[in-house]
Amino acid sequence: MSREVLMLVDALAREKNVDKDVVFAALEAALASASKKLFDEDADIRVHIDRESGEHETFRRWKVVPDEAGLQEPDQEILLFEAREQKSDAQIDDFLEEPVPSIEFGRIGAQAAKQVILQKVRDAEREQILNDFLERGESIMTGTVKRLDKGNFIVESGRVEALLRRDQLIPKENLRVGDRVRAYIGKVDRTARGPQIELSRTAPEFLMKLFEMEVPEIEQGLLEIKAAARDPGVRAKIGVVAYDKRIDPSAPASAFAARACRPCATSSVAKTSTSCYGRKIPPSL
Repeated sequence: MSREVLMLVDALAREKNVDKDVVFAALEAALASASKKLFDEDADIRVHIDRESGEHETFRRWKVVPDEAGLQEPDQEILLFEAREQKSDAQIDDFLEEPVPSIEFGRIGAQAAKQVILQKVRDAEREQILNDFLERGESIMTGTVKRLDKGNFIVESGRVEALLRRDQLIPKENLRVGDRVRAYIGKVDRTARGPQIELSRTAPEFLMKLFEMEVPEIEQGLLEIKAAARDPGVRAKIGVVAYDKRIDPSAPASAFAARACRPCATSSVAKTSTSCYGRKIPPSL
């Protein structure tokens, strides 16, 4: 059976392109869950699989808690003074363990075990995809509206899905499945069961990032955006500092002002009056 365990771990790791330790951890969780059902009490069970041999050991464990706190979960906790009777150097939050008979892998049902393993692997795969995306350090996400979910929009970019809530759209803006959309990455929630990235098209930061992407003088360090304020879909203002005396940011006819309109067209923030240094820039569309 130990050989079968190693073969299963290797196959799932290859299939899902995740580390073998992720699959081992999933299998340990499946065995622990099955073993727990053998106890009448709400026991805390830990299973360890040897990564080389595939053999596994099972332990019941108790968490060490302060004497004055008392036992909140008697089946899973032990007071400090009792713990030190068994292990003299026991400390609070340590675990005391004792071996218990191990359940055979075949007895828990291959299908049930595989379901637990696959869920753990899917979670790890999703975490890995999210990490790969975040490592790129991007603040703006460009993707396609994949589907609607409770009135909100699920945007897909590569293998990553993000949530664009309806209240984060520009007023009167309509999106349909298949539309391309660009939005600011406002929040990352790793605990969410659905999309872990939340997008916004109304945040002032969205406007600032668009200008940084579209205006070369900002990328070159000749100009710096200090602040932005928006009434999404109506008007917007940005505060900019020029570090090159040759650039006159207040000139309404300057090439910079012309380029500054470009973010509006690029991001569909159209029909919006934009002010740059107090001078109004007409909308692109």
